Amino acid sequence: MSQQRTLRLSPQQHTNAVYVLGTELSIDICGSAPKDAVSFDVSGTPDVDVYIVHNPQVAKVRISYYGQDGGTPIHRSVLYLTCVDISLDADTTRSGVVKRQTTDKKEWTWGPDGHGAVLLVNCDRDDPKSSDMDNMDFCVRSYADLRDMSCMILRTQGPDAIFNDHKLVLHISVSDADKVGVFHARGDDTHYQYEHVLGSHELSYVVEHPSGQEEHTFYVEGLAFPDADFLGLVSFHVTLLDSPTESLPETPIFTDTVVFRVAPWIMTPNTQRPLEVFVCSLSDNTDFVEALSELARKAKCKLTICPEVENRRDRWIQDEMELGYVQAPHKTFPVVFDSPRDGELQDFPFKTVLGPDFGYVTREPFNEIVSSLDSFGNLEVSPPVTVGGKAYPLGRILIGSSFPRVGGRRMTKAVRDFLCAQKVQAPVELYVDWLCVGHVDEFLSFVPALGRQGFRLLLASPRACYQLFKVKQEEGYGEARLFEELETVSTTTIDEILANETLRRDNDYVQSCIDWNRDVLKRELGLSEKDIVDLPQLFTVIHKEASAFFPDMVNMIVLGKHLGIPKPFGPIIEGQCCLEETVRSLLEPLGLTCTFIDDFFSYHALLGEVHCGTNVRRKPFSFKWWNMIP
Repeated sequence: MSQQRTLRLSPQQHTNAVYVLGTELSIDICGSAPKDAVSFDVSGTPDVDVYIVHNPQVAKVRISYYGQDGGTPIHRSVLYLTCVDISLDADTTRSGVVKRQTTDKKEWTWGPDGHGAVLLVNCDRDDPKSSDMDNMDFCVRSYADLRDMSCMILRTQGPDAIFNDHKLVLHISVSDADKVGVFHARGDDTHYQYEHVLGSHELSYVVEHPSGQEEHTFYVEGLAFPDADFLGLVSFHVTLLDSPTESLPETPIFTDTVVFRVAPWIMTPNTQRPLEVFVCSLSDNTDFVEALSELARKAKCKLTICPEVENRRDRWIQDEMELGYVQAPHKTFPVVFDSPRDGELQDFPFKTVLGPDFGYVTREPFNEIVSSLDSFGNLEVSPPVTVGGKAYPLGRILIGSSFPRVGGRRMTKAVRDFLCAQKVQAPVELYVDWLCVGHVDEFLSFVPALGRQGFRLLLASPRACYQLFKVKQEEGYGEARLFEELETVSTTTIDEILANETLRRDNDYVQSCIDWNRDVLKRELGLSEKDIVDLPQLFTVIHKEASAFFPDMVNMIVLGKHLGIPKPFGPIIEGQCCLEETVRSLLEPLGLTCTFIDDFFSYHALLGEVHCGTNVRRKPFSFKWWNMIP
């Protein structure tokens, strides 16, 4: 429905008004009628649709009033209209181009047939001389900075004299002011200056209208991601104000509105192509870093090593940060989500990862205790899935929590609220408080795989491990020992493991916890048993908290078809580790290559594994997030 405006005519003299193309004028006929008038007719200048028409400059409406005889008009009122055209436009078609639109700009809709402009949080640091993110100041530092912003164009047509008596004002609401910054491009084709005009404390901006200028270009940057108190929608308005005299305030004639949605932060699952691997270098993990470097070379990935002077002996780079991305039709760039764990690596994401076209975001809990569950080994995402006809083309986020036990550890509300507010990867909570460290990556992983859904869910399985050891015992290998290759670690035989009732009881408990999560994952991800692979694994339970008995093979790094798996140091049977052999038999038929990496002393003995000590930046989804329906 077009915008409507009411005009009242003067019976003593003709009336002048400004008409904005595309709107409707409602004229008060009765209010200007003479006392004896009982009827009227309306006529306009030629070629008028119904009763009013415009040429590029002037339109006229004449109203004639008649007495009882209906003959000669007893009075006439004339309305002279000066026509102007005003439109505030953005890339509402999501094509990467700002097109003139007259409808649907006030609404933002999801789906392949949806419409509405997209805004990026300008959270990278394109200027190496800057000490902060690009959106923390009120200036445009470079063209690279400008390319992270969304374009918005104000188009105007009409006599120049009209804009001498009327004001064009670009404005936002108080609630949106801290979510965006707007820059006005001023100048000519050879030199532009970018003036900060909206955002922070600036709620309105009077747009000057030089003679002959019909377009004003603005650049919009996001300052805040969607969150519990921000849905992600921001509205911009341009209003034409009538200025009758200096002693009276202006009155609005017309307002045009365009709505943007701030692009969400998006995680990438193991099925996305790896681009860059991160690892910390320490004095005690040289062999580990070398093995990882070789794996990255095979997978054709960039390897970034955080030196000890930066990591300060904090090796858990998976726990410190999660690598995702943001995307608009005109631009995509990676963004690191800095966890609130704040170990010795706490400065690495901001000081080193943040940079040109590499953004940064974090969430600081308020009046909440940060626990191990806030480390981002406890933050994973599934590949794309469909559940009961509902599509999740960007997968679903997985976080560990304390349910069903009451009073346990939970990820802080600040982080959970942020993840939920992104909308496009609806989170699923799993039960992890039975674990000593309490991370989802201790019992699950996803790997790309041929056929079916294009992936498999890997679960740690004490049941599968006991079944394997029982078979090996029956085959006569009960004396084969775990940890035999490790000189300083006490060994134990298959027979001893199978006879250890305490260990069996602990692992029955662990299996029940994993089975609970198995059911949740099948239900929330739409999986069947054929989509799940059980990897043999044992745990020990101390003070009601479980940790891996031997290196936790599910806690692996996935680089395309290349898997970097913690070397389990299982029983050697006929020259082969039976645990490694079993895992190969399960995963290699899926088109995967298994490389077992020794992390025993550098990670496993410290309650972590390969995945905990690495991080991966992956290729963004080809699917555009705005085409989904949350």
